Amino acid sequence: MRKILSTHPLHPRATKMLAGAGRLAIASALDAKTLVAEARDADIVIVRAPLPPELFDGADNLRAAIRHGAGLDMIPVEAATAAGVLVANVPAVNARSVAEHVMFVTLALLRRFRVVDRDLRARGWLAGREHANSTSELAGKTIGIVGLGAVGQAVGHIAAHGFDLNVVATTRSMRPAPERVGFLSIDALVEQSDIIVLCCPLTEETRGLISRECIARMKPNALLINVSRGPVIDDEALIEALRKGRIGGAALDVFATQPLPPNHPYFGFDNVIVTPHMAGITEESMMRMGVGAANESLLVLADKLPVNLRNPEVIDHYRRRFPAH
Repeated sequence: MRKILSTHPLHPRATKMLAGAGRLAIASALDAKTLVAEARDADIVIVRAPLPPELFDGADNLRAAIRHGAGLDMIPVEAATAAGVLVANVPAVNARSVAEHVMFVTLALLRRFRVVDRDLRARGWLAGREHANSTSELAGKTIGIVGLGAVGQAVGHIAAHGFDLNVVATTRSMRPAPERVGFLSIDALVEQSDIIVLCCPLTEETRGLISRECIARMKPNALLINVSRGPVIDDEALIEALRKGRIGGAALDVFATQPLPPNHPYFGFDNVIVTPHMAGITEESMMRMGVGAANESLLVLADKLPVNLRNPEVIDHYRRRFPAH
């Protein structure tokens, strides 16, 4: 019986879809040694945790690594391709969830929700209410979006049409901009934006993009929102800027080290919102991602190629390993 290994439990609808196609196993742990051992006899791996490159060395039955979501940084694509393994993902299905999270944390920062809630509970009504004098409205501000993929476009749409923000963006492919979105260089975007939202993939070009020099260009009250990947930000530079009151605040959902250590400096700032890489996780998005990953798995198990194949150069090698019936 074919084995489908998932690093995490799937949405019940996805689990039901896979029931007749093989035996669904959930990884017992997420360390490299366990994943390598449990993937050795797997036909499909569904990915929500980083896979070690060595997983692909001895997994002779493995047909595909399918990302439960969009970002491919959890899959060592070169190692998979060298082993003749298909790599696929489920793009765009959590874009709305992430975009709503961006607006949620932006409003929470502008309205100083953390300190209002804390002081109201600990010190009383007037202590909490006092913070309102230094809060700010969202309308009329400029939001700068770094990366205009599915998430960036969803953020831009909500920002422009829902909150009447001025929307600017920077992106690698300067294709025609969506309605009410203007393109700027990264330097101009950083200088002009009141809210900077990182929606870009992690690449060599974006690693450390938000550097000390970049932060120095930001407005004194600018907010930085990161829903991309942790290493896009130079943590030391951001921590220094926060300590000096150089920017208005930050909302961070992703980090260079995850889980974030409990003594990390980010926890010490009243104007920083920290969330545990959950911007794209809702009941609805988990259903969409799970069903998408299950659909791709079923295609591969039926000797077809996945719809969202991300390493098409592997096809010849893959077909030598698994000739189509």
